[in-house]
Amino acid sequence: PRSDCIAAEQLCLLDPTCNATYRTLENCALAKTRFLPLDQDSRVRCLNAELDLGNSSLLHCKCQRRMRRQEHCLRVFWTVHSSMTDGYLNLETSPYENPANEEHWKTDYNKLAALLSGKDCSQLAADATNPCLKATHICNLSKKCVRLRTDYASICTRGAGSEDTCDRRKCHRGLRNFFEKVPEDFTKRILFCPCQDELCGERRRKTIVPDCSFQSNTKPNCLWLLDSCLEDHICKSRLADFQQNCQPADMSPDGCSQHNHAACLQAYMGMIGTPMTPNYVSNSSVEISLWCTCESSGNQKEKCDQILGMFESNKCL
Repeated sequence: PRSDCIAAEQLCLLDPTCNATYRTLENCALAKTRFLPLDQDSRVRCLNAELDLGNSSLLHCKCQRRMRRQEHCLRVFWTVHSSMTDGYLNLETSPYENPANEEHWKTDYNKLAALLSGKDCSQLAADATNPCLKATHICNLSKKCVRLRTDYASICTRGAGSEDTCDRRKCHRGLRNFFEKVPEDFTKRILFCPCQDELCGERRRKTIVPDCSFQSNTKPNCLWLLDSCLEDHICKSRLADFQQNCQPADMSPDGCSQHNHAACLQAYMGMIGTPMTPNYVSNSSVEISLWCTCESSGNQKEKCDQILGMFESNKCL
């Protein structure tokens, strides 16, 4: 298997040649995050350093969405691939491993769903008309699901309705925690439950407590949202993953270049809890969007529309 970037970094630092090359790349990446313009010589030096790693395990290392020290791992990945982020929208490679099938979790969900169907009729009737409610009830039967869901809900609703605004960063962290640590069978069903009416749609739209995690008083420009995303290792990585797995393709029958709908949905869930958190636009549709606008983008309007379009009119989703 491909090594993870933390292990690859440790091996590299033990080898004097690799160590020196890696330190050069760290400086290149640092200049980038501080938006310091690199002169031609420095650019060439950075590119050569990346080429020098040619067959090192560092160049092919990946990270996992559910690993400890994920941020450290991603920092190593972007240090080694810093030249890839020159263009705004060509984060062509995802730093994440392809997720292995986590089958053993599915039985857990199904067992709890079976438990749920043995309860009184009145609640069952409500569940039948509102799949989102049913998904929540099943989550409540799982200790981990209910604990992490309660965690983010309490953080994201704190300060709502009063003069204080909620702590968005903490709310985002709580959401990421939920989507990373709770088995996907639970999270997917809570977020993508199929609704027939607005009551169900309202519940689905409010899954991520949008007043705190998604909306703000005014809509920022989408380019500003992108900038704040690219400054953050987790957000940048999730965006690269989203671009790779949700790349639309007109010629393809499912509208998707990767033909992997599950991977695209997983990449979409990965965006929740980042500066570029998406959500449903209304209670009565499955259309999604970012909370941003492309008005007054000047000569960057096209780039801005492209960012918004990745979510608003993406056939893969």
